[in-house]
Amino acid sequence: MAVSTPFAARGAIDLGALANNKKQQQAAEAAKAQAPAGVIFDMTEAEFQTRILDQSNVVPIVIDLWATWCEPCKQLSPVLEKLAAEAGGAWILAKVDVDAEPRIAQAFQVQSIPSVFAVVKGQVLPLFQGVYPEAQIKQVLAELLKVAAEQGVTGTLGQASAPAADVEDEETIDPRFIAAFDAVEAGDWLAAEAAYREVLQQTPNDTDAQAGLAMVGLYRRSEAATLVADAAQSDVDAQLDLADAEALNSDWTAAFARLIATVKATSGDERNRARTRLLELFVIADDDPAVAPARTALASALF
Repeated sequence: MAVSTPFAARGAIDLGALANNKKQQQAAEAAKAQAPAGVIFDMTEAEFQTRILDQSNVVPIVIDLWATWCEPCKQLSPVLEKLAAEAGGAWILAKVDVDAEPRIAQAFQVQSIPSVFAVVKGQVLPLFQGVYPEAQIKQVLAELLKVAAEQGVTGTLGQASAPAADVEDEETIDPRFIAAFDAVEAGDWLAAEAAYREVLQQTPNDTDAQAGLAMVGLYRRSEAATLVADAAQSDVDAQLDLADAEALNSDWTAAFARLIATVKATSGDERNRARTRLLELFVIADDDPAVAPARTALASALF
């Protein structure tokens, strides 16, 4: 005869699953110990530019958003770590504790964890949520590498412009940018802006410095922004903040459309503010496919 217990409603404890999880963790730790330095690292907001956006131009970045209290995360993370170690730098695993780095989770619009994203050439690609079997994760990663290759991102960790091992290759980096990179890593936006402006004083048409200055301005503004989702189109301050939030999420189409609509709905100084912000975002987005049609739409809105 079955005996009812006070714990029945909570579900049975699967001792086999616990043992399997332990084995997965041990296998992941063993593989991680053999992995090249920097293939797996804990991500912080201050390093987002150099270790995610900059490196994603050379090697795909996979982002694992997790938390210490999340049991499914404890099943998924060891699998991702094992696969990252086995890949040997073909892609990099950035781990984000959503409790320690809530602004990163907000930027990715995370609804539940574990959530896994990729970044390729600065563009965010949602991969999956929840716990997937290892074989299925391998298929997702294989497809990611194909997509990255189509965009010319075929490098490895050792070729990345900002190595995750925290050692800058100063022979391949213009030394004038080092102060800006260091300031960005420290989250000192004012110092980073000053460093980029100094470069631009010497070479006003330097596109890297222009993009860096625009990106730092975006980060600095986002810290003070208060988003009002239902703001009127004529509320320029609110629309600029919302466009910044969309840009931080690499939703360039939405950000551009919002600012173009604001240009159409305003005049004078307000219109010029919206136009100027749009041009700044064009510099950051660079060769994103959304830029060309947005430039055409802006010209139409102005004339």
